[in-house]
Amino acid sequence: MSERFRKGLALMLALALAVSMLAVTGCGGTTDEEPGDEPAADEKAGGTFKFYISEPAFIDPINLQESEGTQVGQAVFDSLVAFDPITSEIMPAAAESWSANEDATVWTFKLVEGAKFHNGREVTAADFKYAWERICTPANLSEISYHLSAVVGYDEMQAEEATELEGVKVVDDYTLEVTLAYPFADFEYVVGHPALAPVPQEEVEADPAAFADKPIGNGPFMMAEPWAHDQYIKVTRFDDYYGDAPYIDGVDYVILADQDTAFLEFQAGNLDFVPIPTGQIQAAVEQYGESPDGYTVNPGQQVSLGGEQAIYYLLVNNEQEPLDDPLVRQAMSMAIDRQDICDKVFEGTREPATGIVPPGIVGHRPDAFPYAKFDVEAAKAKLAEAGYPDGEGFPKITIEFNSGSGHEDILLLVQENLKAIGIEGEMVGSEWAQYLDKLGAGDYSIGRLGWIADYPVMDNFLYPLFKTGSGDNYSFYANAEVDALMDEARGTADGDERVALFREAEEIIGEDSPVIPMFYYKHTRVASERVNDGIYSPNGLFTFESVWLSK
Repeated sequence: MSERFRKGLALMLALALAVSMLAVTGCGGTTDEEPGDEPAADEKAGGTFKFYISEPAFIDPINLQESEGTQVGQAVFDSLVAFDPITSEIMPAAAESWSANEDATVWTFKLVEGAKFHNGREVTAADFKYAWERICTPANLSEISYHLSAVVGYDEMQAEEATELEGVKVVDDYTLEVTLAYPFADFEYVVGHPALAPVPQEEVEADPAAFADKPIGNGPFMMAEPWAHDQYIKVTRFDDYYGDAPYIDGVDYVILADQDTAFLEFQAGNLDFVPIPTGQIQAAVEQYGESPDGYTVNPGQQVSLGGEQAIYYLLVNNEQEPLDDPLVRQAMSMAIDRQDICDKVFEGTREPATGIVPPGIVGHRPDAFPYAKFDVEAAKAKLAEAGYPDGEGFPKITIEFNSGSGHEDILLLVQENLKAIGIEGEMVGSEWAQYLDKLGAGDYSIGRLGWIADYPVMDNFLYPLFKTGSGDNYSFYANAEVDALMDEARGTADGDERVALFREAEEIIGEDSPVIPMFYYKHTRVASERVNDGIYSPNGLFTFESVWLSK
């Protein structure tokens, strides 16, 4: 199962400008235009984009959380704000403007007037309030309500002491006021998550099951028919959309069991965008050409290898002896040859991770985790300092993973690395749901997870993963100093000061080594030669609004 979905990338603004100047055809193009010619808008219009996904968990915003469902959800729904698909700069969406009070505890969003749901009804502030309260109602079993945990009334709803979010006020049809329980300067990014989109109450309550399979949103595309599970999901252009109309007629999300099958279908001309299987990446680059910026695909420049706002890391159970000792965790981290794993498993298309916040997130810095470096002798010395010279007396541990998703190859190399310093690990694979249950119960020694940005800020990589008691803190790390720094950072309005506080927190976390950063993700996707101006963003979402298809 794919990882959850999830920049103020100032350095990439120049790239965005360069992208806008790229020719629409490349060395492998088949269009009739001369290089540099730009077809008129009506000439770009038409066609259905064939996009591979695996079976989503949900496409209803109430539980929109993993990559496959989010690919669909972001096309069908618009949240209050959006992010530029290259720079991740925050942009208006369902809200045309917004503001906060001085301490960032009260946020006011002004909605676009005249925006409509796919049933023709106008979208109002009350639809956001209903959607958010639907998410926060425990009986609805939403797994993503934590996005709203800062809102006044959230705790009361979770405790079933209230049925409304006290902090969400409908000032008028086009004004939504949100009061937070504490200062949170990055809240404007949080409301950009696709799960926090509005939903029409009358459609949900008329038939909740039908809405789950054919949700009615406010985005540029609408459901063409109910979700055909394990087969396809089809969306078509919504002609009454308040924003710029997409060029394509629609998207067929083709659901297949595995990436190898999808790649074969792509090679047969039946799909427009697919992952490249392990072992075939460089061959695909040679055959189809590489995107100049890593994100924008055109004919002859069809392979996307851009960096993602994502991290692959090893969990370490901080409550299990002897893994509760930072010296042991530091030793294990230094024992792992990340570059070897990137080269052998990913043909060099991954970058070894030296911190938990990936490149492209403002505040990222190299070597934030000082022990995320390969040094066998230093690792052995640390293990001896912890009382286990050459691993003597160290108990056998488990190395857990979700099976069937390619993690075995990575963790077998980890197993070898740990054995080299005297730590024996037993490989244990489980189905995804069972695996998450084991992590939540602390029934593991070492595990693996990936984290992709829900929203492109440092907060999203530190607060959920390391805040004491957080539902995503599967390492069970607890540090009161880190908690205090992150709380202070959330309430700091100045962006530079906020980043400095988060960096201070990350430095302490890095020294404690509650998890082991492994590598930063990169795209390994390829588009068909009929795809023009396609953008596969750093947060792993395809931009269907701007792509057009050669006839």
